[in-house]
Amino acid sequence: MAERRGLLIILSSPSGAGKSTLARRLMDWDGELAFSVSATTRAPRAGEVHGREYFFLSEPEFKKQVAEGEMLEHAYVFGHFYGSPAGPVKRSIEAGHDVLFDVDWQGEQQIRNSDLGKHALSIFILPPSIHELRRRLESRGQDAPEVIAKRMQKSWDEISHWGAYDYVLVNDDLDATEARLHTIIGAERMRREQQPWLNGHVRALQTEFEEMT
Repeated sequence: MAERRGLLIILSSPSGAGKSTLARRLMDWDGELAFSVSATTRAPRAGEVHGREYFFLSEPEFKKQVAEGEMLEHAYVFGHFYGSPAGPVKRSIEAGHDVLFDVDWQGEQQIRNSDLGKHALSIFILPPSIHELRRRLESRGQDAPEVIAKRMQKSWDEISHWGAYDYVLVNDDLDATEARLHTIIGAERMRREQQPWLNGHVRALQTEFEEMT
């Protein structure tokens, strides 16, 4: 048995708040932290490998896994299904490895309500201001103005669910926010529920106490 159970670390934020950058930094910080590989019904793109970028499933296969409770969370996005297979995640956390999820508030709720929800740690990343959020989206130079407008509209829907998360961080400084994430994850790894060896240790203490009395 591993010394501790892994965590399901959920990062959510509106687009442009810095979630993807923070997720990459967390992966660099802890080489054993694994990113959850999603399943999808869309076709592979050039260079994508089954089991690396995604698990590529047919729609009947995907729906079967959902019906059998094998998806921690799933959603229908732009004509395709996406979801997080439960099996690989369960094996990782039982081996003591944390798994990182980049999902929205609906995915967070589904994971929280799943059989593995007691091992979940959810963190919402807020921008320092709406003006700064727009500036970050525009500075990317990737989206047309109408796309940015849609992302901004969606951002408030995302932000409105901040209260459902375990921790909420304002990403006004990337280095400081990363440091706070390290502190949170380090503490959550020590939660009683994450330490399966403690029951045996307390039983041994009890036996030792009884032998002395």
